[in-house]
Amino acid sequence: MELAWLEDFLALARQRNFSRAAEARHISQPAFSRRVRMLEDWLQAPLFDRDTHRVELTAAGAEFLPIAEEIVRRIAFGRDRVREVAEQSAGGLRIACTNVLSLTFFPAWLQMLEQAAPASRSNISLVTDSMADCERLMLDGQAQFILCHDHPAAKTALNAAAFRSLDIGADVLTPVSAPVSPGKTAPLHALPGAPESPTAHLAFSPASGMGRIITAARGADAAATWLSPVFTAHLAMLLLIMAREGRGMTWLPLSLITQDLEAGRLVRSAPSNDWDIPMTIRLHRPRARQSPAAEAFWAHAVAAEK
Repeated sequence: MELAWLEDFLALARQRNFSRAAEARHISQPAFSRRVRMLEDWLQAPLFDRDTHRVELTAAGAEFLPIAEEIVRRIAFGRDRVREVAEQSAGGLRIACTNVLSLTFFPAWLQMLEQAAPASRSNISLVTDSMADCERLMLDGQAQFILCHDHPAAKTALNAAAFRSLDIGADVLTPVSAPVSPGKTAPLHALPGAPESPTAHLAFSPASGMGRIITAARGADAAATWLSPVFTAHLAMLLLIMAREGRGMTWLPLSLITQDLEAGRLVRSAPSNDWDIPMTIRLHRPRARQSPAAEAFWAHAVAAEK
């Protein structure tokens, strides 16, 4: 059995499509399909149901999925630990962080943590990306922590059996728009819209953690006929720029738009706070023991919340 087979299996389990999975693995589809078959032959069990339009995991595949994720994660962790020892850099940390929090929350939080516990200072490598890509880094053992927004109704790929988390802050998704004219408080794109004149909506993509949270918290509203998607992206900063330009309304984290609201560049789109979506800022880590530096960093983060 080869590690590449497990990585192919995980790619197909995520993509549920042979062509997209092969492309993600940078090999031809025939070669990719052969390697998946070789893994199934080695396990002596079919892992995917190929008779449906969308490739689905069999019962055996669903059982094997968390096992394969853990094996790949532990191998990657072991590789990194060996590299750390070889380079005498065991104090290094790699944190995956969603784009917004890398700008609005992480710098001040890290400074607070280091001031409270100077021993928590480490050589940190921060990787900023979409929530989906941050999860992939963690699942593949390429990061020791994920810093992200969270909502109870939003699903995550980090299951509680393999990962644990710590709430370290709070934020709010607020529906905003440019004003009807400079200096005015009325929104150019107001909520709620109406079927005959739906409100232009600047939407987050499904790969974004914000998109997941909005869909989970206001799924029925987001799909209603009074909202008309006119632009979709996973970067909050891009949607912020589009909203400033009057292209539509969007939900954005309050931590990102406080100055815009105070300066009048943006105004609330909704007549009440009922449209706001409270969020938790959460730090995730694997349950398995990590490097001494990572365990020390986690201990300082836990202590800071007490």
